[in-house]
Amino acid sequence: MKPTPFPALSPLLALLLLGAALPSPVPARAAEQAAAGTPLPPLLLAQTYTNGYDLAHYLVSEKLDGVRAYWDGKSLRFRSGRLIHAPAWFIAKLPAHALDGELWMGRHSFERLSAAVRRQEPLDAEWERITYQLYELPGGEGGFSERIARLQASVAQMGAPWLHVVAQTQVADDTALKLKLVQVLGEGGEGLMLHRADAQWQTGRSDVLLKLKPQQDAEAVVFGYEAGRGKYQGMLGALIVRTADGRRLRLGSGLSDAMRRAPPAIGSTVTYRYRDFTATGLPKFASFLRVRESE
Repeated sequence: MKPTPFPALSPLLALLLLGAALPSPVPARAAEQAAAGTPLPPLLLAQTYTNGYDLAHYLVSEKLDGVRAYWDGKSLRFRSGRLIHAPAWFIAKLPAHALDGELWMGRHSFERLSAAVRRQEPLDAEWERITYQLYELPGGEGGFSERIARLQASVAQMGAPWLHVVAQTQVADDTALKLKLVQVLGEGGEGLMLHRADAQWQTGRSDVLLKLKPQQDAEAVVFGYEAGRGKYQGMLGALIVRTADGRRLRLGSGLSDAMRRAPPAIGSTVTYRYRDFTATGLPKFASFLRVRESE
């Protein structure tokens, strides 16, 4: 099948690619809120794990490669605040109080999951394969371990097999943590999450919640395109994005042919992976991971 020609760059985008000055970038979550036109759910966001934390105070779980989903007591919403059109049966037994977790279809299933949960008209055949993996009681009293215990009791009473509480374990030290990471990665997982057991519920980015992965990820805002060459002639060659600290970054790897034919819109938020930083502070070996403007 002959690929759809990549659209010609507008004069504005041409200027952007030439390095024209841009306003300071809007933080990713603020950009999501502006796009959605709805308040952002009150979420706790993770910092990156580094050595030096007292692991005796943390509970460890697998980092799920799912779609963050916030239940506000009446409806299920993406992290942007946009409504998730879940089937009525899927949310029928959810409580009147808030829940936080991820919609999940299993490992290596993110693309299928993402397509399913973004449909305006949900398909039962897809949602029957989705579980709601819960890991927080927003606004709940007590430490995290206490909230998890109450969440487990609540889910047991709901009697819905697609509702689960993410398993939490403890590790003795950094060596045991790294062994746990190797185990999860060997089983096809993405990484680990560490939540301080005595942490009161809070929102925003905090080190009471940590993520540990072999590669790091970050978000950036698309502001331009680079045309493809060779086998990508007539398609997208690379996305030009602004990182959270205002740097210009090129994302040319990690893009599927479908994404190259229909690239993310200007102004959308994307997630990229990287291994380290260059001497000048740019992400090293950065590659496109996914569009995040709707989550």
